[in-house]
Amino acid sequence: MTSASSSSPASSSPASAPVSSAPAFGEEPALSAATQNEGVPSPAGLAAGPAVVEDPFFIKPPDLPTQIGPLGVRFDFNDGARVWLPRGSWHVQIEDFESGNILFACDADEGWVVSSKKFFVLFAIKIWVRGDTAPIVDHVMNLRDRPVLIKFPVGTLGDLIGWFPYAEKFLAKHGCVLECALGRELVDIFSAQYPAMRLSVPQEVRTLAPYASFRIGLFFGGNKNDQPVDFRMVGLHRTAGHILGVDPAEEPPRLALDIPRRIVESYVCIATKSSCQAKFWNNGHGWNAVVAYLRALGYRVLAIDREATVGMSFTWNQIPHEAEDFTGHLALTERIALLRHADFFIGLSSGLSWLAWACRVPVVLISGFTLPVCEFNTPYRVFSPHGCNGCWDDITLNFDHRDFFWCPRQKGTERQYECSRLITGKQVIGHVERLLKDRGIVAPKERGERR
Repeated sequence: MTSASSSSPASSSPASAPVSSAPAFGEEPALSAATQNEGVPSPAGLAAGPAVVEDPFFIKPPDLPTQIGPLGVRFDFNDGARVWLPRGSWHVQIEDFESGNILFACDADEGWVVSSKKFFVLFAIKIWVRGDTAPIVDHVMNLRDRPVLIKFPVGTLGDLIGWFPYAEKFLAKHGCVLECALGRELVDIFSAQYPAMRLSVPQEVRTLAPYASFRIGLFFGGNKNDQPVDFRMVGLHRTAGHILGVDPAEEPPRLALDIPRRIVESYVCIATKSSCQAKFWNNGHGWNAVVAYLRALGYRVLAIDREATVGMSFTWNQIPHEAEDFTGHLALTERIALLRHADFFIGLSSGLSWLAWACRVPVVLISGFTLPVCEFNTPYRVFSPHGCNGCWDDITLNFDHRDFFWCPRQKGTERQYECSRLITGKQVIGHVERLLKDRGIVAPKERGERR
């Protein structure tokens, strides 16, 4: 369901008539008032727009709706259905056209009516001059050949790799003129593979007056306005499909993989670092046991994290003993070149695992703080059901990005991080052995390959 809000312009004059509103199905109206957003630039004589929460990761919608209707009313579908009304006597109705449900209806003298739901809904907007029988606006959202902007956050790798394919599904479904805003490195690796859409960093977006726009992200706290279903219930990547209203079935993005091999010997890539301790494999012997096993098979083992050492306070994580140090602040294209020719990859629930998946490399993924549904499907997902696990996907908990040692259930006890401590080297090696058998991979030593 979608509720909406209406507001009259900021004014101390009693001539500003109050607005009456009646959200459908007993919902509360969204908080959006012109008085909360004074100072927003607007054309002469027009009220300021609805309040917008400043967020450095997202591009704000235009200050005023981009579509101009009769008698000076304006509307669009930028972060939900938006209606702006000049001074007059109006009745506004927002519907879910697919179901026919009236989501919100109100009388207003002027100001804003904005849906609380920001994800894709096939909205219909109707506006009447109060007392008339025929609406002056009777518009069903139709994205075909219209400028549309999808706004992805910047600064993340795995999330974007998982989310981006849903933009192409959206384009195929609606036939719009699509621009996507995302980080520079992602623009660089995706642009040539997706010529049907424009990819831009936020500062260079050209779709300045979109008919519609949508925000992709992870929304905590039981948020049902920016996402139709909590992302922790459907998987980190599949939430983008739900937000955009397309098939949420996963698929890896396309990358340029026709890259010459740079290392002659057979090798395996590993990534052992992440952004907080809960994401690490917190078994003190695990990585060294796995690296020793791989080397005994004749493999070179390349640690390809960005940082060789990650930690805080009293805890610092190094690359495993006997792994080769291929860490560094390298371009994603360099990481792709290494991953493309690896026999397989072993990593955590972090960006490089998603990048390996996009490179069509078999992935052994080790994680206990997430449930297996969180990530892309791999037959070699390593998880321990023994002990505490899955806190990231618990909808009663919210991840604290500021707490490097986040462990919401067991922090400060001897059980802290047992979700990954209980995953043993033997368990991971077992998955590797199955991978080799499934894929028909003969270990380098058995092939007589000399290192």
